[in-house]
Amino acid sequence: KPSLLGSGMMEVKDMNFGDAMALVTESQFAQRFREYLQRERILDSCHRMQKLPDGTVALPVLRERLTQAHLWQLRDSMPPGRICALTRIQNPIPSKAAQFRSPTQQLRIELQHLVSGQGASWSEELERDLPCSWQRHGDLVLLSEDSFRAALWRKMEPALWETVACALGAQRLGKRGCISPDGMRSPKVTLLLGQDSWVEHVDNGVRYTFDVTRCMFCPGNITEKLRVASLPCTGEVVVDLYAGIGYFTLPYLMHADASFVHACEWNPHAVEALRRTLELNGVQDRCRIHQGDNRQLELKDVADRVNLGLIPSSEAGWPIACRVLRSDMGGVLHIHQNVESFPAKLLQLPQESEQHESEQSVSKGQEDRLAQMFPKNPEDCDAMGSQREIPTAAVIRSQWQRWAETVDTQIRTLLQELHGKSWRTKILHIEPVKSYTPHVHQVVLDLECRPFP
Repeated sequence: KPSLLGSGMMEVKDMNFGDAMALVTESQFAQRFREYLQRERILDSCHRMQKLPDGTVALPVLRERLTQAHLWQLRDSMPPGRICALTRIQNPIPSKAAQFRSPTQQLRIELQHLVSGQGASWSEELERDLPCSWQRHGDLVLLSEDSFRAALWRKMEPALWETVACALGAQRLGKRGCISPDGMRSPKVTLLLGQDSWVEHVDNGVRYTFDVTRCMFCPGNITEKLRVASLPCTGEVVVDLYAGIGYFTLPYLMHADASFVHACEWNPHAVEALRRTLELNGVQDRCRIHQGDNRQLELKDVADRVNLGLIPSSEAGWPIACRVLRSDMGGVLHIHQNVESFPAKLLQLPQESEQHESEQSVSKGQEDRLAQMFPKNPEDCDAMGSQREIPTAAVIRSQWQRWAETVDTQIRTLLQELHGKSWRTKILHIEPVKSYTPHVHQVVLDLECRPFP
């Protein structure tokens, strides 16, 4: 119990049976103390104020921020002979805010306790080294490659990874590295906690399974996967030329109601993941996997729809896509591409091109994504307040339209050469997927291809 201080001295009583430091005063001064502690950022928001049995109030404080100068100011604000004591409280009551901490907040608190328990001090370097994002795949969390790089962390293994997993509600941990330049986009992932690297990820009702150390999962493609799921593919045969672990193969089968999908993939690890995913979702009887280089694909004249989901460019697959389209009725190609949109080029576009593009229909979803890609920024204005020469959404769409028209012409030529007859092509839709840099965007062209009678 803190003692009464009437001499103007500040007493520190360490009771050694708790882990929360608190400043104790009489109830009539509690609000004054609380306002002061909040203003000085000393109040511990993780714990509640407590009324003690003798009627005094204990206000939890952050010991590392509380200085002797703060204590003297509080003393001077009180009448002589009033209670003002620093103590420790047993079993502090968590505040409502602490009970609803975000995973990031919980992780920071747990790691601060770990560092303190190791006799080290929390620092700005450690704060900057915390992960700002991660991927969750079932009970495995995949940390970003730019986290936990400080030398101090390595001294705390394996307790560090157990603490991180507990704070994030995971059983297993992995850490991403750079993508291997092996033509298969193989990830460099280190398993930090746990032995099994196979995970299950549920996305729009589809259960994907894959080995995180062998295959990538791209959450940034979610808008395109949802769009594929909504396509009218009832009774159609689809060829997915770059299937991967089944990003688009499964939505075609499970949501778009395609009757059959030919899935082409040359990465053996992705093929194994795709095979397991098809079985996991019970659609293996409606899909045939073609393992190997799709340029050697023996299929032809079978597809109502072809998905070319390869970036930065799927151009190498255009001849195969034209060959597998049905020669009697044709079909639709979904062509992915990273399209560059540099300001210097865009500002030189002819006026008629901008006018032509303005007549194109743009969905509300497209406008929303374009607004996200090109937010208004005060830094984009010069000293006179006028906007700098930056690409606007309308000009960006105009560049995409020009790219689509070029592809349209090339595909029509390929079709005529491969099938020996004239074809007509039509740009149905241009869909933005995501932005890689301010001037490079992944887009998808829906191109209808029909032979002339």
